[in-house]
Amino acid sequence: MKKIIDDEGLLSRMEPEGVLKGIVSGIAIAFSLYHLLTAYFGALPALQHRAIHLTFAMVLLFLLFPLFRGRLRPRFYFLDILLALLSAAVGIYIFTQYEYLSLRQGLPSSADIWLGFLLTILVLESTRRILGWPMPLVAIFFILYGFWGRYFPGPFAHSGLSFEDIFSNLYVTLEGIYGVAIGVSATYIVIFVIFGAFLGQSGASDLFFNFAKSLFGTVRGGPAKVSVISSSLFGTVSGSAVANVMVDGWLTIPMMKKVGFKPHIAGAIEAVASTGGQIMPPVMGAAAFIMAEIIGVPYYKVALAAAVPAILYYISLYFVIDLEAAKCGLMGLKRSELPKLKEVLSDQGHLFLPLMILILMLVVFFYTPMKSAFYATLAIVAVSYLRKNTRMGFRKILASLKEGGINVLSVASACACAGIVVGMFTITGLGMKLSSILIQLSGGQLFPLLLLMAICNIILGMGMPTTAVYIILATLAAPTLVKLGLSPMCAHLFVFYYGCLSHLTPPVALAAYAAAGLAESPPMKTGFAAWRIGLAGFIVPFMFVYGPALILEDSALNIIIAFATALVGIFALAVALEGYLFRAFPWWQRIMPFAASLLLIKPGIYTDLMGLVILCPFLFYQWKLSKKEFVPVPSLTGG
Repeated sequence: MKKIIDDEGLLSRMEPEGVLKGIVSGIAIAFSLYHLLTAYFGALPALQHRAIHLTFAMVLLFLLFPLFRGRLRPRFYFLDILLALLSAAVGIYIFTQYEYLSLRQGLPSSADIWLGFLLTILVLESTRRILGWPMPLVAIFFILYGFWGRYFPGPFAHSGLSFEDIFSNLYVTLEGIYGVAIGVSATYIVIFVIFGAFLGQSGASDLFFNFAKSLFGTVRGGPAKVSVISSSLFGTVSGSAVANVMVDGWLTIPMMKKVGFKPHIAGAIEAVASTGGQIMPPVMGAAAFIMAEIIGVPYYKVALAAAVPAILYYISLYFVIDLEAAKCGLMGLKRSELPKLKEVLSDQGHLFLPLMILILMLVVFFYTPMKSAFYATLAIVAVSYLRKNTRMGFRKILASLKEGGINVLSVASACACAGIVVGMFTITGLGMKLSSILIQLSGGQLFPLLLLMAICNIILGMGMPTTAVYIILATLAAPTLVKLGLSPMCAHLFVFYYGCLSHLTPPVALAAYAAAGLAESPPMKTGFAAWRIGLAGFIVPFMFVYGPALILEDSALNIIIAFATALVGIFALAVALEGYLFRAFPWWQRIMPFAASLLLIKPGIYTDLMGLVILCPFLFYQWKLSKKEFVPVPSLTGG
C-alpha cells in the first residue's frame, strides 16, 4: 500500500502494477520535467500552459485514484483509462487550436461548447476522487445558479445564462477553469512542490528534526518544543498541515507521550505546530502564491508581510507548551538520547544551503519565484554530493521528479474546481453585488464583517482544501474588506490565515485528526485540544488588521513596538489559557491576564498601558504567592 500525502489529507490507494505503473511514473516525471524547463526557459502563452498543466494533472488523477475509494482498481481500469484519454483530448484541443481560439474569442464554436461541458465534468469527477464531494458540490451549486438565477431571491437574482454561455466561458477563456487559480498552480506552486520533493529525498526533513531535537530536546517539555521547531522548519518547504503531521508526528508524538504528555495533548501540539507551516515563509501554503497574483505584488512581499504574524503564532505555541509542561512537571529527554548539534550540522548542515539560496534569490536578488525555485532545486542536487549520506543519485532524482508530479495533484484539482466557482461569480455578476450585500449584513462595521469572514472560512474549510477556500473568499470577501479601509495585503492575509486555521477547528479538523491517528487518541478530543492550544493563532489575524505594523505597513519604530507589545499580549493569553504561571491558580484569576492580553494585542499606546497596568500587578501577585507557598511538582508517573 502506497501513501500519497497531498495538500489537505492522506490518501491511500492500491498502486497499479506492471505496465500501468511504469506509464504513471513516466507521466509524473514528464510532468515535473516540463515545469522545470518552463521555469528556466519561460512558459508558453497562458491558455496553452495552463491547459498542459491541467491535462497532466487530470490524466494522473484518473490513473492513480479509483472510481470508489477502498475498492480494488482492476475493476475500473477501462473507465479510468477512458477518462484519462478524454482529459488528454480536451487539453490537446486547446494546445493545437490556440491561434484559432484567440482569433474568434467571444464567438465559440459547437466544439468549444461541448468540450467545455466535457472538461467541467472531468474536473468535477477528478476533484471528487482526490478531495471528496464538498468542493465539487459547491461548484455544481454555482453552475446551477448560473442556469436558474431568476429563481433566486432579491439581490442574488439574475436573468439566467444559456448552456453555451456557461461552458464556453469556463473552457476557452482565462476567467473560468483556466483562470488565475490554475495559472498560479501551473507557474508558482508546482515548481515549489518539486523543490520540496527534492529536499525531502535529500534528507532535509531528518536535518530539521535532528536540528530541533539537539537544541530543545533536554528542556522542559522538550519533545513538544522539538515539534514546534521542526514543524516550522519543514513547513517552510512543504506548506501543508497534514504533510507536516505525517512527516514529523510519527517521531515527535511518541516522544511527547514518553515524557508525560497525554495522548490527545501530544497530538494537538503536533497539529497546531504543523498547521503553522502553511503560514511560515519563505514557502508558504499554495494559496499564498495565488494571493500574490490576485493582489498584483511579487511573492516575496507576501512572504515578508506574513513573517511577523507567523513568528507570533509559533512563539504563542511555545509559551503554551512551556506552561503546560511546567504545570504537569514534565521534563525533557536525557542528553544521551539526543543527537549532538555539532554532529548534526557536520553531517547534514549543508542541506540548509538550498533554503538560504532560495531566500537570497527571492528577497535580495528579486528573481522570479519560478527561477528561484529552479536554481534552489539544482542546488539541492549539487550540495547533496558534499556528504556521502545525502548524495542524490539518478534513482533519487527520478523519485523526486515522480513525487513532485504526484504531490501537486490535489492543489491542481482544487484550483481547477475553484476556477469553476470563480468563473460563475464573474459571468453571473454575483461578484459585483456581493460586496454591498456583505456590507449591509455587517452594518458597515469592520469588526462584525471580520467575524463573519472568520466564520465563513471555518465553515468552508471543514470540507475544502485551504487553497480552494482562499480562492472563493478572496473573490467573495476580500474586496469588501478593502472597501472598508483595509489594505489589499491585510485583507487577503486575513482570509488566508483563517483558511489555514480551519484545519484545527472541529468538527472537521484535518490536521488534528491526522495527529490523533498517530497519538492513538480520540479525534474530537484532540481537535478541541488543538483549538484551545492554537487559540492565539485565531487572534493573530485580528492583531494585524488593527495593527498593520505587524505586516510591515508602518515605520520601523512602530513595527518594533507593535511586535514587543504583541509578544507580551500572547504571553498573557497563554497564561490565561493554561491557568498557570509560577503556580496553578483558580479559574476566576484567569480573567486578569485574559483582559490584559486583549488590550496588549490591540495596538495603541493607551490600550498597551491599560494592559500593562492590569498584567504587572497580577504577575507580581503570583510571584509573591509562589514564594510563600510550597507547590510540589508532580512526578512523571503521576502527571
